[in-house]
Amino acid sequence: MLPEWIHPEPGSPESTAEPAEALETIQPELLAMTRLFGLPDESWQPPFRFTLSCRAEGSLYRMTFTDGVRAVTREAPIPSEEDPALQALHRRRTARRLCKQTLYFLCREITGIHPPWGSMTGVRPTHLMLEALGRGMAPEDAVDLLVRDFDTAPEKAELLAEVALTQRQLPPPEDRFADVYIGIPFCTTRCAYCSFSSGEIGDGRLVGPYMDALEREMEACAGILKGAGKTLRAVYVGGGTPTALPLPQLERLLAAMNRFFPGAAEVTVEAGRPDTLTREKLRAIRDAGVRRISINPQTMNDRTLQIIGRAHTAEQVREAYALAREERLPHVNMDVIAGLPGENEADFAHTMEEALRLRPESLTVHTLAIKRSSRMSLEKAPLPDGPMTARMVALGGETARRLGMVPYYLYRQKYMAGNQENTGYALPGHACLYNVDMMEETTHILAMGAGGISKRIWPQEGRITRAPNVSNIEEYIRRADEMIRRKRELFPPL
Repeated sequence: MLPEWIHPEPGSPESTAEPAEALETIQPELLAMTRLFGLPDESWQPPFRFTLSCRAEGSLYRMTFTDGVRAVTREAPIPSEEDPALQALHRRRTARRLCKQTLYFLCREITGIHPPWGSMTGVRPTHLMLEALGRGMAPEDAVDLLVRDFDTAPEKAELLAEVALTQRQLPPPEDRFADVYIGIPFCTTRCAYCSFSSGEIGDGRLVGPYMDALEREMEACAGILKGAGKTLRAVYVGGGTPTALPLPQLERLLAAMNRFFPGAAEVTVEAGRPDTLTREKLRAIRDAGVRRISINPQTMNDRTLQIIGRAHTAEQVREAYALAREERLPHVNMDVIAGLPGENEADFAHTMEEALRLRPESLTVHTLAIKRSSRMSLEKAPLPDGPMTARMVALGGETARRLGMVPYYLYRQKYMAGNQENTGYALPGHACLYNVDMMEETTHILAMGAGGISKRIWPQEGRITRAPNVSNIEEYIRRADEMIRRKRELFPPL
């Protein structure tokens, strides 16, 4: 049964396509759209503020959203494909996209607000640019399309074009490839904005049992990878903070990684917290053949570091970078966050000046996203407003370009300050394959450890199947064999 706010109209005799049934489960996406404009969630409770009329008319889908006072109507061509399954997929996508765009333009008319990303509320806007370029469209025409059809700000559409063109220069994803993610869910302290599956390492009592379970899962997944006929593309050791492990356990992890997953084109180890790094740990990482690490200050202002619970200083970040250079780690990534509590443009500019001095090979400029499960959300920390955060994000991009970097991946999250984005920049030849594969969802992912989510990509069918691991560390230790079974079902042997 269709929701009450949808009023399907009969299609014309020339077309049997019916858009209404594709919209049965779209209400959460429309709720995200109205939140974008600050409209109350009660708009989607009876009596409904918005109603939709939709129909297939000839070769077009036509939709009208109204709030009883204003109405907006938009149209889109009905896709036609030789393959019935592919046609059904494309028609469903077209109907849902048209529905969201129609509501967007009504909300814009009601509020007068123009969000920088326009009607693109999804987390992967690069898909639209890659889709346009894949149809043979010139980059400048694809930019015009996003500005015209999605109301995207020109500078955001141009950024997408840059990202897409950089990605098209990378080794292309193929069905025969798979990436491996190894999760270490331990940190020295929990950041106030964090909503990841991680816990404080505390007295370390769970580290040994966790590593036992993880190593068992790694060994099994090496067999799963081989049995499914997949070739290893990239390995990413994340968290949490992998370098929070004591040196013997870190060495054990790196040895297991090389034993079970040799030959990756790229290996990254997150070393995000500078207070977890020692010369010995960096040397162990280097000697294991790792060429990319990530040392993430988030900010270079000590006052902010205390507020967000980082429990280290800016000076420790400088010392960690110096150690990484002395130990000849060839690629160090830096993550920073725009919109942290209590910061202004001068604070963020100071962080950017420090980035210029430290000269990482890649720089990821995040926008603070307040997740409901984070401590910062619970404490309702005072944050910079949207326009100030937008200026910080722009300064982050300018800094990356001063370092000689180009944007290579981009994604968005819900509840981001100023409706901005997260963008990864890198020196030419330093783009992280795993980041692109993960964010664009173009490559199979075999994920191990608490909170890991394995993904199998079905590009022709336009779907992704997932096998999540439990997030709780103790539950993971107890149920590791079950996590292995889930992945065997996801990637059965040939």
